[in-house]
Amino acid sequence: MKPVDPRLLRRARSAQRFLVASVTIGVATGLLIIAQAILLARGITDVVQRDAEVSGVALVLASAIAARAGLVWAQEVVAQRAAAAVKSTLRRQVLEHSLKLGPVWLSGERSSALTTLLTKGLDDLDPYFARYLPQMVLASTVPAGVIGWMATGDLIAAGTVLVTLPLIPIFMALIGWATQAHSRRRQRALAVLAHHFADVVSGLPTLKLFGRARAQESAVRRVTDKHRIASMSSLRLAFLSSFALELLASISVALVAVGVGLRLVDGKLGLETALMVLILAPEAYLPLRQVGIQFHASADGVAASEEVFRVMETPLPARGDRTDVPDLRVSPLCMYDVAVRYPGREQSALEGFDLELRPGEVVALTGPSGAGKSTVLSVLLGFVEPERGVVVAGGRAADEFAPAVWRRQFGWVPQRPGLRMGTVADNVRLGRPDASDEEVLVALTTAGAGELRLDKPVGEQGQLLSGGQQRRVALARALITDAPVLLLDEPTAGLDADAEAAVINGLRASARTVLMVAHRPALVAAVDRVVEALAATKADEKDLMAS
Repeated sequence: MKPVDPRLLRRARSAQRFLVASVTIGVATGLLIIAQAILLARGITDVVQRDAEVSGVALVLASAIAARAGLVWAQEVVAQRAAAAVKSTLRRQVLEHSLKLGPVWLSGERSSALTTLLTKGLDDLDPYFARYLPQMVLASTVPAGVIGWMATGDLIAAGTVLVTLPLIPIFMALIGWATQAHSRRRQRALAVLAHHFADVVSGLPTLKLFGRARAQESAVRRVTDKHRIASMSSLRLAFLSSFALELLASISVALVAVGVGLRLVDGKLGLETALMVLILAPEAYLPLRQVGIQFHASADGVAASEEVFRVMETPLPARGDRTDVPDLRVSPLCMYDVAVRYPGREQSALEGFDLELRPGEVVALTGPSGAGKSTVLSVLLGFVEPERGVVVAGGRAADEFAPAVWRRQFGWVPQRPGLRMGTVADNVRLGRPDASDEEVLVALTTAGAGELRLDKPVGEQGQLLSGGQQRRVALARALITDAPVLLLDEPTAGLDADAEAAVINGLRASARTVLMVAHRPALVAAVDRVVEALAATKADEKDLMAS
């Protein structure tokens, strides 16, 4: 593990300011440690020699101790504020980057693991900033100053410290490799535990219905035990490594003390010099010992930050920055020879697909399951970058335009509509926050959901609405936008015949260009035109027969 990850400094300016402040505090702390040792040695010598100036030395010593305590307090305040600022920055950046990557990328990630990363995972950065980094700064400043000052009084003691001091980093490196592996295993165990609990909770009604809820107890217990074992293993390693570092430092200080004592008895050292060396010797080892101890507390946070950077370094689809998108109310929208292959899959999701959407027409996109119908909508929205082919609007390639401006041309209803906690009106207004109650009611009526009250609670993930009601609320949310094109993925699934007819009439009355994924015969029969999407293998067979 790197002491300071350069990616952390690049992503969060607060980390840079914190590092500068820590170096300043570390240098000041080193000077105060030397001053405290000198004053303490002189005070003890004065007491032994019954000098009358002890009170003056004691006052200066008390001031040095108070100043050192103040620096410890300042370091704690700076570290905690830096940790809070860095966590906030990383959370915001990860969320923004995830949104830019789009729903297709998010569908390949475990939502519970991502949630755990952005909550408990990043909270583990607190020990990294509050404990580990400050000790790293002290370890790089204090020992050098202490050994240098010791050399002015006793060169042999300084040499002893200089020889034995590197042993601590060597042991720390050996221990650190093992700790890093343990921390990663613990992070994975926590992610599995979070994912398993999320799956069990979301599927609890179904499990309860079929009498399988109690059977999940053993599975939850097994996953929890794995997390407990990983955590206890990390703690055991932390305790053993702390013991090893403490033992090594104690033996090293004892070697210095024996040498100083022998030279003091032989008269080669004065009492004040000997006391100063004995007081400074433990201070040379202390920062490195603390680094080893705090390493374990920070390892979980570092593992979480590595996962954050994995998300952040996922490349975004290549898109342009033009904002002069053609008006799709009068301009056609076309796809030419589009092929899509998802990462990790050998088979293409879409192969050689062509489409032309003329302004104002209602088009049904049909085909067998897995033929790439939802992929067509994702390509039009810019969520998926085609392996081959192009999307054209008004004679210009769609990838020339800025994604945010391009997507404002579309109202989208996915196969699984996402509804948030709140009322029906709140969810419809996600399409246009400034819409009035009258406009919301008109959109609901056009979507065939005029019977729903605007203040009706939706519940988490729309649980207080039926499946058909969820789709109609999502459709109203798309209709209330000013988007000239509607992309609908099975908008009438779960609706009866009357509700389906109301939705079709509402879509025609909207005078928008509509492309809908459709399976139901009534929906296919009511559109202007039908376009068929074929699976890649079927498309190859069709081309072979034609040739």
